Amino acid sequence: MSALTRGLFAVATAGALSFPMNPPASVTQSAPEAGRRHSAAVTAPATPAPNRFVPADLEFYLTEDGVAYIRPGLKIKVNSVTVGSDKKPVVDFNLTDDLDQPLDREGKITPGVVSLSWILAGYNAADRHYTAYTVRTQTTPASSPRPGVSAVQAGTDTAGAGGYTNLEVGHYTYKYAKAFPADVSQSQTQTVGIYSTRNLTDIVGKNYYFNVEYDFRLDGAKVTDKWDKINQATSCNNCHDPLALHGGSRRDVKLCVMCHQEQTVDPDTGNTVDMKVMVHKIHRGDNLPSVIAGTPYQIIGNAQSLHDWSTVAFPQDIRNCDNCHVGTNDATKPSQSTANLEHPSKEACGSCHDDVNWVTGENHPAGPQADNSACANCHVPDSGAEWDASVKGAHTVPAYSKQLKGIKATIVSVSDVAAGKKPTVVFKLTNTDGSAIDGTKLTTFSPIQAGPTGSYSWYKRDNALTTAVFDATAGTTTYTFIDAIPADATGSWVFSADIRRTILLKRADGKADISFRESTINPIKYVSLTGGTATPRRLVVTIAQCNSCHDRLSLHGGQRNTTEECVICHNPTKDDERAASAGAPESVSFQRMIHRIHTGEELTQDYTIGTNNNFNEVRFPGDRRNCAKCHTGNSQNLPVATSAASVTTLRDYFTPQGPGTAACLGCHDGRDAAAHAFLNTANFPGSTVPAEACATCHSPGKDWAVDKVHAR
Repeated sequence: MSALTRGLFAVATAGALSFPMNPPASVTQSAPEAGRRHSAAVTAPATPAPNRFVPADLEFYLTEDGVAYIRPGLKIKVNSVTVGSDKKPVVDFNLTDDLDQPLDREGKITPGVVSLSWILAGYNAADRHYTAYTVRTQTTPASSPRPGVSAVQAGTDTAGAGGYTNLEVGHYTYKYAKAFPADVSQSQTQTVGIYSTRNLTDIVGKNYYFNVEYDFRLDGAKVTDKWDKINQATSCNNCHDPLALHGGSRRDVKLCVMCHQEQTVDPDTGNTVDMKVMVHKIHRGDNLPSVIAGTPYQIIGNAQSLHDWSTVAFPQDIRNCDNCHVGTNDATKPSQSTANLEHPSKEACGSCHDDVNWVTGENHPAGPQADNSACANCHVPDSGAEWDASVKGAHTVPAYSKQLKGIKATIVSVSDVAAGKKPTVVFKLTNTDGSAIDGTKLTTFSPIQAGPTGSYSWYKRDNALTTAVFDATAGTTTYTFIDAIPADATGSWVFSADIRRTILLKRADGKADISFRESTINPIKYVSLTGGTATPRRLVVTIAQCNSCHDRLSLHGGQRNTTEECVICHNPTKDDERAASAGAPESVSFQRMIHRIHTGEELTQDYTIGTNNNFNEVRFPGDRRNCAKCHTGNSQNLPVATSAASVTTLRDYFTPQGPGTAACLGCHDGRDAAAHAFLNTANFPGSTVPAEACATCHSPGKDWAVDKVHAR
């Protein structure tokens, strides 16, 4: 019987458990490195016993004994809620690990103290919001912008440890200190909300979190009116990976709205933290009319920490309402997914459109609005038209307009692909209905050739509008490049094209047409210079992964739409071509640029491309340790492909940098990390690429493997 099995068997059969409180050697912590949390000082087993873990999990690197001791995870099951004559709810609940075995709340029998916080709120089905019974009074200090202001806010119960009764290990009751009001409706939906943390930081270097909401009625009848959960996995967590706020313990949107509703105001600023207002404002961020006009959007926490959301840049079109309200790629929709369509209000709509004055009617065509009673008269859910007053129509994203014909592009053939020759490419361009497009009639038709695919160092992009030839019979457009492939070129070459056309999209509200540049996914074709099998450029990131957060990543005027084309220009020797007076140029090599942009406000160095594009204020919403969120096929692992070239980094601590170094120092941009990389790089005589020793310690299976040091 394995140690894991023995541990679980003991838990399942013992009425009172006696667990060793000194962890086995496999889970003792190592001395923390500078700037990094405690971690398990173990080597990855050849065949990890806990097969449910992956290399991105800290638990993956534990032995069977380590996993059996820690018993990873935290789950809460509410069994029932009873309310006695004192009107104080008593919640019967279980605490278990991820294998449904009981956990000791106090951490004396099983590792890790479990702290729980309790919210109690009533749901108003008519206006679809909660009012919390558990409240607190927040008074601003002298240092506040509004000193001495008090506000009653939604909060947690005050019974604390005194509210618990231990029935058996993993089985408890909690009695609220807060009672229901005497006039509470017996048929109203009531909700118990619990957020909890199991603290194992000192043992394994992480905490476990769990949220649960339990709906009930005081008359015992079935709950029919409720705030329905949204599809977090395919909405919030597309970007937030995962949504984890207030120190990480609040993770479920339904739990969030129990406090973030009309009842709660930030007394320091006077701003409401009502979910439908706050979330819209945060996500519109630097594009809010009020922020553009000079008024920052801020909320000050009870620890007097300032949260300024005025620099948030939403990574997709803010009109993509469904991506949050419904979620992407969902077979089923939550019942409240149409709430934004069916219940327009001054509060929700005015949160993004915060330059509307509802009293005077300024910036609102329908004039002043005293309340929300007339909103739905004009703002119907969906009229079927685009850019009218309907909720869906008003938020039409041009890229998804029904007026677009759609462009599909493929490369039919490429000839004369050899050193010293000028390649000829035949393109097939069609509308979605299959009708042919004449490439010479587009707004942009720019074929691209580049090579070698191992690491691009040479590329040409031509304007083919006047020199390409359209064959109406075949429905193809043919182009011969101006420049020949270099005479000394070797390996494989790539061919692509930037393709777009300008479309005038008509608005149903009669306002001026929208000029939109319709584009397509750039066609990609790899060809060997010697006529053999072509070697594609290594695939590190797919556009689908980018679009999980960006929705439709489309750059440089909307004509670059796939990472396979991005890396052609964003190659190891490419810089931002800034004027000499602006100092040394900045590298735009893909691995350095993308890591730096997404590290954003956590960078220690300036990262500016050109003279105006500064990325030090980027607020990445996810966990950058999750390399697989962006990387495909474990491409984050070392060593880097031998064909990868060194990167010219004139604005960093040293140049050139090996390809692995340039990637890692993209995020870890401090002086110490640069010194570490520099000392582990050798420039051998006769070699043009620095030899990196990175894989010696950071390759899979090593003590400091990439996945292991980023495990969470």
